[in-house]
Amino acid sequence: MEVVLLPTPEDCGRVVADAVVGSVLPALARGGPVVLGLATGSSPLLAYRELLRRHREEGLDLTGVQAFLLDEYVGLPAGHPESYREVIRRELTDALGLDPAVVHGPDGAAADPLQAARDYEQQLLAAGPVVVQVLGIGSNGHVGFNEPGSSLASRTRVKTLTEQTRADNARFFGGDVEAVPRHVITQGLGTILGAEHLVLVATGEGKAAAVAAAVEGPLTASCPGSVLQLHPHVTLVVDEAAGNRLERADHHRYVLAHKLASQGW
Repeated sequence: MEVVLLPTPEDCGRVVADAVVGSVLPALARGGPVVLGLATGSSPLLAYRELLRRHREEGLDLTGVQAFLLDEYVGLPAGHPESYREVIRRELTDALGLDPAVVHGPDGAAADPLQAARDYEQQLLAAGPVVVQVLGIGSNGHVGFNEPGSSLASRTRVKTLTEQTRADNARFFGGDVEAVPRHVITQGLGTILGAEHLVLVATGEGKAAAVAAAVEGPLTASCPGSVLQLHPHVTLVVDEAAGNRLERADHHRYVLAHKLASQGW
């Protein structure tokens, strides 16, 4: 796991965009299907804004990419402004010029969400491996919506959110915790580990404990983010506030300062 400690959230957004482009563009050049995994929430927003800037100002072209979302609320009607399909369209994919037909997410409005989860897992597997998966981490260590206690080998399924997660997400629903759905469809930790490159971004003091547990703590279902320790290619991008509990922070800074130019992310 490469831990990239940077001064500001804006610096983190630029590096995450670099990592995404550095994985996606070579895959497009090789031909064949290219799958980009996208997270929603506040953590990746600055990275998405940087990708949009490059699209507008530098001609970044992601034509040929299919996008797959990590998760979706259960019970929100199609088109609800806080459904993750709508959020990612609003924040990224429409402005990138991606056809909505190539932006995929679990069907949280399905009559049978359990079957919808199984169907999404199969759709993701059929599309091919995810070239790069953008991730955030919750204050309780969840990745996707895999709450503490989730199986480290889990596949896409329905999960019940903790009250902490619902409270954390209430800001997207006008501060009304009761408006936040209790259930979600989420890619499992085992599903996420199938991506070729994982790029996790976390900023702010509120994520510091979760980041430290994921990076330096034991591998445990009590901190789902710790499953990233099993993956061979993880880029974990954090600002100083989110990384301030890392015991090996000085080592991570040293490694970054002496990184070979040919290494990439």
